[in-house]
Amino acid sequence: MASAALIITSAPGSLMLLGEHAVLHGKHALVCAINRRITVCLSPTEDHQVEICSGLGNYQSPLANLAEHPSLKFVLQAIQQHRERLPSGFRLRIESEFSADIGLGSSAAVTVATHAALMRWTMNQAPKHEDLFSQSIKTVHAVQGRGSGADLAASVFGGCVGYSTMPQFLPVEVAIPLTAIYCGYKTPTSEVIRTVEKWYADDPEKYNRIYSEMDRSVGKAISCLQNHDFPTLGQLLNYNQQLMDEMGVNTPELQEIVAALQNHPEILGAKISGSGLGDCAVGLGHAGLSSLGYPVYHLETTPVGCTYHE
Repeated sequence: MASAALIITSAPGSLMLLGEHAVLHGKHALVCAINRRITVCLSPTEDHQVEICSGLGNYQSPLANLAEHPSLKFVLQAIQQHRERLPSGFRLRIESEFSADIGLGSSAAVTVATHAALMRWTMNQAPKHEDLFSQSIKTVHAVQGRGSGADLAASVFGGCVGYSTMPQFLPVEVAIPLTAIYCGYKTPTSEVIRTVEKWYADDPEKYNRIYSEMDRSVGKAISCLQNHDFPTLGQLLNYNQQLMDEMGVNTPELQEIVAALQNHPEILGAKISGSGLGDCAVGLGHAGLSSLGYPVYHLETTPVGCTYHE
């Protein structure tokens, strides 16, 4: 019988540093876990109901016939994957240290933390990182159809992770300061992917060249992280901003933010973070830049991935 004790797990959010879109074509990406976390508390009950309390809404449904909820798709899909093995109903409380409205990997973090709690409950032990990732990527594909899983890798392993969809995980435990600035709007990742894939189909030679350059940059960046060569890492970020712009995923707002970051004396390099066409830019270092009028987040990478709290 699985344990009926309270189970608490947490997983970090993430920022993509290099390899956006290229990772969907078999190349490598570099993603980092950040010091903002989502915590999931699972309390088994004696009935067969599922209750969820979160900042995105409250929810109640029979375990045998889970009702849909537009803001809890990833959580409910995770539950669905383990439903046959769950010994009873339960309450799930979700607490987040960051908003789901900006690109800090909230969907990945809550997916990983939810799976971790459910697997800890049904297995009576913490799952292996690879098994936790495998369940989590199934959830992402079920909900949004496609996704590289890079942000999941950061939430599972922590640190800065060189990642490919084979899957391959190359975590580097290093702490670096980052400044993320939100441009004020976000195009859903699935929409951006569809748009870029259309461009790719029209000019595969151009995009394969860009993706190969991104792949080489990731290899160089991992070496920089291992050797604490942060100035060269910053140069790689600046170069990959040019590649993102050439791809067509830059916007006037993102360009304004990136230029301000790159020109700041405390920032070693900056670029769009994530799929583009909105959302965040990230700079290596800490800078205020409140005069820009955009939300500014001072973050650090964290070596702590998914964690079980006793």
